[in-house]
Amino acid sequence: MTPMAKQVPLLHVRFEGKSFDLPLQELEVGLGSSDAEIMRAVAEHLDVHENRLRYYVLDRHPTGNLTLRPEAVFG
Repeated sequence: MTPMAKQVPLLHVRFEGKSFDLPLQELEVGLGSSDAEIMRAVAEHLDVHENRLRYYVLDRHPTGNLTLRPEAVFG
C-alpha cells in the first residue's frame, strides 16, 4: 500500500483580476496564523502596501485551504 501524501494547505488569492494559489509554507504562515498575519504575508509577497488589502476578506475552508478575495458588495 502506498502512503498518502500529506496535502499542503493552499491560499487561493484573487487580486487585481488575477487568481493564483500559494502554499501557506511559502508565505511562512500556517493555519493557526491570524487573518492579519496572513494578509501581511500576502502583501509582502505581492510587494504592495498592506492597505491595498483592506477591503479583502479571508475565507477559511474545512479542507484547510484559504481564499483571499475582495469583499462582496451587494445591492
